[in-house]
Amino acid sequence: MTDLPLWVETSGALAGAGGLGYAKVRAPRAWWSLVGLPVTWGRFTFSYASTMDVCGLTVQPSSLRIFVTRTVARREVRPVPPKVRRVRGTSTGLRVILRLPPGMEPADISAASERLRHAWGVRSVTVTESKPGFVELRMTGYDVLRRVRLPRSARPQGLVVPVALREDGTVFARDYRAVPHSLTLGANQSGKSMYQRSLIKGLAALPVALVGIDCKRGVEQSRYGPRLSALATDRDSAGLLVDALVNEMEERFELLALHGVSDVWELPEKPRPVPLVVLIDEVAELFLVTSRNDEAARDHTVMQLVRLAQMSRAVGIYLEVCGQRFGSELGKGATALRAQLTGRVVHRVNDKQTAEMGLGDIAPDAVAAVTRIPPDRPGLAVAGDASGSWSRIRTPHLTPAQAVAVCEEFAHLTPDLPFLAPFRPVSRISVPPMPTTPPLVSAQPLGD
Repeated sequence: MTDLPLWVETSGALAGAGGLGYAKVRAPRAWWSLVGLPVTWGRFTFSYASTMDVCGLTVQPSSLRIFVTRTVARREVRPVPPKVRRVRGTSTGLRVILRLPPGMEPADISAASERLRHAWGVRSVTVTESKPGFVELRMTGYDVLRRVRLPRSARPQGLVVPVALREDGTVFARDYRAVPHSLTLGANQSGKSMYQRSLIKGLAALPVALVGIDCKRGVEQSRYGPRLSALATDRDSAGLLVDALVNEMEERFELLALHGVSDVWELPEKPRPVPLVVLIDEVAELFLVTSRNDEAARDHTVMQLVRLAQMSRAVGIYLEVCGQRFGSELGKGATALRAQLTGRVVHRVNDKQTAEMGLGDIAPDAVAAVTRIPPDRPGLAVAGDASGSWSRIRTPHLTPAQAVAVCEEFAHLTPDLPFLAPFRPVSRISVPPMPTTPPLVSAQPLGD
């Protein structure tokens, strides 16, 4: 009987350890809140000064501090690290605000982020400048990109569509007013279609017009027909649709000139035209031709697209371009069009040159991150913009049926635009299977 309490205590300890191990794998948020956060917070508090000193993130103190330390405190003068202003725990990691001492810049902290990650035993350390002289360390306690789930508060509003989750636990949103045009690259089975699917799902709930260009006979975008105002499924219809968009752009510029404004959002709400989002799937199909007779039409369509990318932001027309590869080898106008696409999202690619096409001109450091994307994580990508900043993101899993259901739910939001009426997709007709008829002659087994 004396062994019973010991057996109960041992069983309880083993069950608790097993529960924590299960929670770490199946419920990482709960494990982080119960175990990971207190341990990491304590490790950061007790090792902060020594870690920053070893990583070379300290500076010599001021002359006044040296004098006070030597004469009053009679201690050895040691270099000082950035001062910790605030530490805050979150459901995914730890947020630390640092006040940079004179002589240190945010780039110094960013260069040592990998060493800080290993020193404090966290998944990742991201450095962002909150205001001059202050930086924020965003530490992630576990792999938030393993099973992506957007928070419930991440809902589309205005022209902001949350589509993915960053590795620091924050939401990556597509803001069309801040970044009007974007390029998405990725190889087959990399998650590029899932990214576009999530984007369409978010846009479907907004009062915008969706225009699709899918030269693969519409195999990707035709299913979203209830929410599309226009759809082009081959190169010829795509050229006509782009011409219609350019004509609409010119009419909107005349409307801006009539009201004496330079942006569509400066117009009163009543005369303001509806925003247009043009979704181009596999942009290479617009460039590739099979004969010289098609080159003139191709060049005209490409130049019209370049005009849209250069000027359409002011009139509320935005481009979302997707493809596997987008380089100068596609033909004339490819580089000019790519230069106008400010936002870049690059999934797993087949070669380093494709990653450089997407991110090499805006964030060269991100090219190496793209080449390290494993093939067993579809939806994982690197997102960057013209500011030079970049981050790893991953799109949550979304089936085509779920995206189609959202498009059908918000089909009433599809605006009726007369200039897009010739390109309005027709409703899909379900063809019943052919009835099976019995054969005219039945087979008889042969005798011995």
